[in-house]
Amino acid sequence: MTHGFRRAFAALVCMFAAASALPQGYPARPIRMLVPFSAGGTVDIVARVVGAKLATDLGQPFVVENKAGAGGTIAAAVLAKSPGDGYTLMMMSQALAYSASLYPDLPYDTLRDLAPIAYVGATPNALVVTNSLPVRTVQEFLAYARANPGSIAYGSAGIGSAGHLAVELLRSLTGIRLTHVPYKGNAPALTDLISGQIQTMLLTMPSVMPYVKGDKVRALGTSGARRSPALPDLPTIAEAGVPGYEYTPWYGMFGPGTLPKELTVRLNTAVNKALDDAELGGKLAQQGLEVHAMASGQFAEIVRADVARWGKIIREIGVRGE
Repeated sequence: MTHGFRRAFAALVCMFAAASALPQGYPARPIRMLVPFSAGGTVDIVARVVGAKLATDLGQPFVVENKAGAGGTIAAAVLAKSPGDGYTLMMMSQALAYSASLYPDLPYDTLRDLAPIAYVGATPNALVVTNSLPVRTVQEFLAYARANPGSIAYGSAGIGSAGHLAVELLRSLTGIRLTHVPYKGNAPALTDLISGQIQTMLLTMPSVMPYVKGDKVRALGTSGARRSPALPDLPTIAEAGVPGYEYTPWYGMFGPGTLPKELTVRLNTAVNKALDDAELGGKLAQQGLEVHAMASGQFAEIVRADVARWGKIIREIGVRGE
């Protein structure tokens, strides 16, 4: 057997091995889509909108399963232990990056046991206040908070939640004193914000837009690096007087760390194709989400960078998960 033949034969073996790693006819049955938060939240909305399009394109249902709790780590732990066969996936938010530092005793390694498949998009948060609070701009809000230290209560979905960290980052940059009121989810907190039981929150655009447009709450600024197309007349918090403030949570699909590269590429291609659909893009844009297709490797780099960035921020502000 010549060296050239051996090389050709070895290459052929590798090709067949790679092909065999991709199950024939995938997907051949319904795909379970874990959502680490309660129904009706932003991650849930994104999962259902994207999942419906993928079901049409791939010919199998994407069954959303909400497994809320512990900042998303309960669902992430389930995913980490699932077979890498492509039939258990998870739609997740940037909370995945926070949890790596908020919960030091996680039963999984965020970067090793969870595989980034596809970035879906990102949306800034909106700083909103109850209508009875006598402020209409970020600067007026800061002035009121300084004149009345501790009197402004802000709600979140719990200690270590995205809303908690977003406000704590604002507090650390401005020196204002606020009172944190943790809830079991954003929905009850938003109800109390509307009624005036608490005074402010930082919420994702999809969850708060209907209430801003319905004049139930007042928006002061958005948390992104640039103005949101959903509220183009509203300044960013940074341009309104808090330089350095930027918080734009992303949303994306993950699989178990054992997911074969071939399946990762297949699913990444399917999601990117779905994001190119005008109808789906319009639905997500209505929710304040800016979609952006990218390769799974690019998404993995974003996840790694955010784990490092938020680890530093969390250590500086001294927050621990419940």
